[in-house]
Amino acid sequence: MFFTGFYENSIDTKNRMIIPAKHRVQLGAECVLTSGYDCCLYIYAMEDWMELASKMKTLRQSDPEIRKFIRDTFSKATECKIDSQGRILIPQGLKDFAKIDKELVTLGAMDKIEIWSKEVYEAMQGDENLMDNQAFVDKLAEYGL
Repeated sequence: MFFTGFYENSIDTKNRMIIPAKHRVQLGAECVLTSGYDCCLYIYAMEDWMELASKMKTLRQSDPEIRKFIRDTFSKATECKIDSQGRILIPQGLKDFAKIDKELVTLGAMDKIEIWSKEVYEAMQGDENLMDNQAFVDKLAEYGL
């Protein structure tokens, strides 16, 4: 399963956000919300979260950076039940982590959904189109894309 699409939405006064209908169908009744890279949040379908957790279990925990990565990922993770109106609750700690105030950007990112503060997302995007950057295009070619 792959998540696609770009949506603008918001968080309500009770820290709930509506999952786009297309994504709700893919997620089912439950999902996992956790911190992600680049100051955003990730939503995983339960099966994808279990797959990620299995991969992380094979990491060498004698490495302090790996321990921190595991600790951060799992301590911030929360299992969410999607309510009858298609909403999940974003805990205050995750809301603070992602600098979410009101306006959100929700986007499909292959095996997960990314949740961004609209301000943070727009600042990160800037004006550069990566596909216009020859060094990046060369990097994609190294991966066979």
